[in-house]
Amino acid sequence: MTGSKTHSPATTTYGALRVILPDLAFLRIAIVNAYLVGHPDAGDRGWVLVDTGLRGFSERIVRAAAARFGAGARPAAIILTHGHLDHAGGALELAERWDVPIYAHRLELPYLTGRSAYPPPDPTVGGGAMSALSRFFPTAPLDLGARIRELPADNGVPGLEGWRWIHTPGHSPGHISMFREADRTLIAGDAVVTTDQESVLAILHQRIELQGPPAFFTPDWIEARRSSGTLSALEPEILASGHGVPLSGPGMREALRLLARRFDSLARPGKGRYVARPAVMDERGVVSLPPKVDDPLPRIILGVGLVAIAGALILRRRRKVT
Repeated sequence: MTGSKTHSPATTTYGALRVILPDLAFLRIAIVNAYLVGHPDAGDRGWVLVDTGLRGFSERIVRAAAARFGAGARPAAIILTHGHLDHAGGALELAERWDVPIYAHRLELPYLTGRSAYPPPDPTVGGGAMSALSRFFPTAPLDLGARIRELPADNGVPGLEGWRWIHTPGHSPGHISMFREADRTLIAGDAVVTTDQESVLAILHQRIELQGPPAFFTPDWIEARRSSGTLSALEPEILASGHGVPLSGPGMREALRLLARRFDSLARPGKGRYVARPAVMDERGVVSLPPKVDDPLPRIILGVGLVAIAGALILRRRRKVT
């Protein structure tokens, strides 16, 4: 869902690092984006990292930070939009390397302190290969130990003057987005994304399409709909999401308004475990889950396997006879 005047803002590329604004750059790490917020001359402790991507890519982030801010320049903080492994997988390694705190919403803390696993993904929402593969994705909680801290109650962002965090739950209970009023720049995390996360081809080609949160990992569609409305009401000039390229322009705002207005038909799946009834979560973590829904794929795979085995046995017997 894109508008005719939706476009990606002009970016300058330095290696893998792409600069959106003089003080905002992003690094695509496999399927997810990490954002480096701060001017190039910010120096040591003068900038902030928003999300850390998958585990195993920390060195790439360190190199990008050194290229932008200077060798040895550490952030003032790491901010997590939420604790899913594709956004927080490298958080602990980077925090220990840089000796910096990690901040997240209080409702996200159970999944970042080893207290609770996230609700299981929902592969029955359909829509593409990623949904089908989600049944194999890990949901075990991270344990960031003493590094993790709760975001300030006044909605300020540690280390970043002029920015505020906004609670945008649905994709996860403590999901946040970040907004700067001065130039209406929005870092949306996964509350909305700019490429289809159910389609492998869309991910590979970074096909531009403004959508709701990744369906297979969204356990509360009621809150997700409210959050899309919250973001639309901000009327952002630049939308930088956790997946896909940043967008700007009136077409982006039009598409965001349309998504918020018609969320149930454009973003909410027609079926799935959490579609009619959300998972219940609080400061302790997951409290209760709706019952599992019928998932035909394992039976289909089993049936195909049995047919293949039977065919192999028949072929083997025929060869013996001949």
